[in-house]
Amino acid sequence: MPELAGLRCLVTGGARGIGREIARAFAREGADVAILDIRIEQACETADELELFGYRALAIAADVSSETEVRNAIEQAERAFGGIDVLVNNAGIIDTAPVVEMSTEMWDRMIAVNLRSVFLCTRAVLPGMTARGFGRIINISSQLGHKGAPNMAHYASAKSAIIGFTRSLAREVCEDGVLVNAICPGAVSTDLGGDIPDDLRARRLAEIPLGRFGHAAEIGPTAVLLAGPGGSFYVGATMNLNGGDVMV
Repeated sequence: MPELAGLRCLVTGGARGIGREIARAFAREGADVAILDIRIEQACETADELELFGYRALAIAADVSSETEVRNAIEQAERAFGGIDVLVNNAGIIDTAPVVEMSTEMWDRMIAVNLRSVFLCTRAVLPGMTARGFGRIINISSQLGHKGAPNMAHYASAKSAIIGFTRSLAREVCEDGVLVNAICPGAVSTDLGGDIPDDLRARRLAEIPLGRFGHAAEIGPTAVLLAGPGGSFYVGATMNLNGGDVMV
């Protein structure tokens, strides 16, 4: 039997990159998958692909930094599937600037999309999960949440805060049957990484003991582990898939 048979999952930022590969991995393992993404055309393409695995897939347009749009989108997913068992908070943006040149708007946008969204989406799904006595929340952080990076203080701050949120919420809701964990990918080759300057990209590559960037598809199996029966004893964990860049 597929590992995630019967589970109803929602992946934010699932139209491309890591989110898309997690959605694919979930569908391969028997889950129904809702994709919440601001890029609705790409989300619909991904949903169409997921349905080929024989399970339900749904694309929903939403800005994950908007309280109203998140609430409406998750209500739509819950109506379509009858509930959400697994939430993957993956949506995010990335850009770079030294702190002295970083505008307040740039900082606020990073925090809104990469951190506020985690709170909003989690808060929206928790009542249903706790009422059923079962849920899995997987937050996508980053190895930069552990180590930081020059010109990325806003990004590293948001990702570090996700780890703190994960650990705190894990203690808060585990007795209700909701397990909360984080995945901290290292440098992964995705469309999102195209916003990273070449010199920073080269420096990042030189720091990785394995000598290469990761592939988005390499993140999916860990998400499946945390969502499925094999993840039943993980509480507040941070899974570090980074080629040895950060060893904790």
